[in-house]
Amino acid sequence: MSQLIYTAFVSLDGVVEAPGGEPGYRNTGWTFGVDFLEEVYGLKAREQDEASSMLLGRVSYQAFSAVWPQMTDEFPKYNAMPKYVVSTTLAESDLVDEWGTTTILRDLDEVAALKQAEGAPILVHGSATLARNLSDAGLIDRYHLLVFPWILGAGKRMWSDTDKPRQKLELVESEAYGNGVQKLIYDVVGFDPEA
Repeated sequence: MSQLIYTAFVSLDGVVEAPGGEPGYRNTGWTFGVDFLEEVYGLKAREQDEASSMLLGRVSYQAFSAVWPQMTDEFPKYNAMPKYVVSTTLAESDLVDEWGTTTILRDLDEVAALKQAEGAPILVHGSATLARNLSDAGLIDRYHLLVFPWILGAGKRMWSDTDKPRQKLELVESEAYGNGVQKLIYDVVGFDPEA
């Protein structure tokens, strides 16, 4: 079974919206508001080496596919790996040709089936709505979080406010950096049926 990993830049209050300057959000580009330290982003290089494919929601797919294929030095392995897009509205004609093999999945049952195949981890990038739905469905196995020292207030959150049983996470790796960013890697242990 493949491990599904959600990887995110997140504020202390759980916001994951527009960390890299995407338009339409008041606090867009908030990751650039701390001193740049190369070691903070070592996790991203490791993810490219370890993952087999990427899973995206429609909005993130359309945003990334417009930019990442031209970023051949920054994302060579991300660009080469197969992509899966979870969308009920995206058509085959909406897929870009120059960004590798892309498959459209229409629902979370198809994501669960994708996970059944043996293989390297599948990374979920961006895709806040998809990530919330995957978490609520118990499909995320691990979180790779770079937590930035910001409280942003409004914005798309990493987790939903759905009333569900609590979920137990186990910290497997952590590191604090001089610019206030923290790396937190959690495995999902499971839902607590007693909650």
